[in-house]
Amino acid sequence: MSASRGLVKLTIFAVIGVAILIGLGVWQLERRVWKENLIAAMTARLNGVPQALPARANWPQLKQQADEFSRVTFQAEFQTGQEAFVYSAGSALRTDVKGLGYWVFAPARLADGRIVVVDRGFVPLDAKDAAARVPAGKVDIVGVMRWPEKPGLFTPAADTKGNVWYLRDIAAMAAARGWGRIAPFYVEQESPVPAGGLPKPGKLVVNLPNNHLQYAITWFGLALGLTAVYALFVVRRLRRRY
Repeated sequence: MSASRGLVKLTIFAVIGVAILIGLGVWQLERRVWKENLIAAMTARLNGVPQALPARANWPQLKQQADEFSRVTFQAEFQTGQEAFVYSAGSALRTDVKGLGYWVFAPARLADGRIVVVDRGFVPLDAKDAAARVPAGKVDIVGVMRWPEKPGLFTPAADTKGNVWYLRDIAAMAAARGWGRIAPFYVEQESPVPAGGLPKPGKLVVNLPNNHLQYAITWFGLALGLTAVYALFVVRRLRRRY
């Protein structure tokens, strides 16, 4: 009776373990489909023809899932001395950016007075002063619509006195820098390249890893291995009894 109870308990644990491992494998297959759809959507939007910036009346209806990475073009005037710096160790979407530095965020005023925050590009740590050089007058900007980041558990607090940030939180930047009301999105600038080349704008490229199939195979393999170990144990137990 004691041996039978032990076998029943072992069977229950084995079934639960195999079910969990198979569930994780299926989840990775679902994640693979999600990642493939995301890559396809990003590729289509980043290779699309730039469209006019959405009208202000439509801003509340914009959604990150549907509108992020859409290319836009508009004319605006940068505000001198209003930049904010986001510390960076590189970018998965900007393969031309290497090393430590800052993304330079600045308010750009449209003809109707609206403010759109623009990520003007990247500057190395030792070239921070180059961010202060803004083009005079109105500029025809081409870029990609992006949505602000949300802080994680380990995101450092912003150094508001030093004007250094650790994530793209444009609402917090606007409040600290006095930019006023801003669009709910920001624009990552592709062009024009400023005189001197800094801050360095550039085109985003889709460079997202998609290893979910390998992960799924790993989980399914573990489930198969656990099943084999359980079966071998049961066979040996039965041979001892009979």
